[in-house]
Amino acid sequence: MAGDILSHPNRQKQIHILTLDTILADDIYDRIHNDPRMKKYRLINPFPYVADINKAARNTVSSKLLILDVRRQTLPQLQSTYNKVVGYNRRDLNRLCYIILIGDGPGFQVGKSLDCFVLYLANYRVEYSPAAFFYDPLLHYEPNEIPYVGIDEGFLIFAGLPKGLVPYFKGNSITTMNAVRRFLRATDKGQKVKTQRSQILTNIYRKWLSKNFIRHKNQVNALFSKEGLRLASEKFYLYPFFFEDWVHDLMEKPANKRHNCSFESDESYDYERPDIYWGF
Repeated sequence: MAGDILSHPNRQKQIHILTLDTILADDIYDRIHNDPRMKKYRLINPFPYVADINKAARNTVSSKLLILDVRRQTLPQLQSTYNKVVGYNRRDLNRLCYIILIGDGPGFQVGKSLDCFVLYLANYRVEYSPAAFFYDPLLHYEPNEIPYVGIDEGFLIFAGLPKGLVPYFKGNSITTMNAVRRFLRATDKGQKVKTQRSQILTNIYRKWLSKNFIRHKNQVNALFSKEGLRLASEKFYLYPFFFEDWVHDLMEKPANKRHNCSFESDESYDYERPDIYWGF
């Protein structure tokens, strides 16, 4: 719409990463930063404090992609800020800019149906209109594993592995969240090592998900594809599989005058090295 003051068409090759978790922020940044297709993208990661992320909300209108951490542990502290982010960008969502959500999934017990994701994902779709939702099992803690934190309380992000995943990492020296994420992304390693470690994670998640969703082993397999898993009207993906591909495709998607949540892209580009901007 010409002259639409609620639209921001002059968006840059820029990505906002909004999370209170510095370990997850580093993982997202390194995966994007070290992908040869995305060397010109500017990455903005506000300091991991609610006040700093809140200050950055207005400036998200200059970015083409917004990556939001919506895990249950920190969402109460960030909900107000995320409401602002969506409000500032609503007119342009899925036309000129996109949102990728990374979350910890719904609470579930062993043997439960995957259908527990449907309502969970539907709520996020209505609230955020994301282009993609990535479920991260490394964020999936049981309610009794981490203390409840009120909206106004200070807290530290829990840095241990979820108890349900600990047995699958036994025998390795990587026992903290930071060590696990660094090991798996293998930033300073060659492609052969990266492929091997991706396969390690595939094997671990396949066993863990198959154990939790015994009746849905075939559907679990879909989570390891770029197409993800569709349940009723909802669809989600498994972090970090094909995460970089989604980021690249969304950043290179041409502006669309019509609202459209789906996309397809098979183009690749060469770029120069990006900068990361801490603050807002």
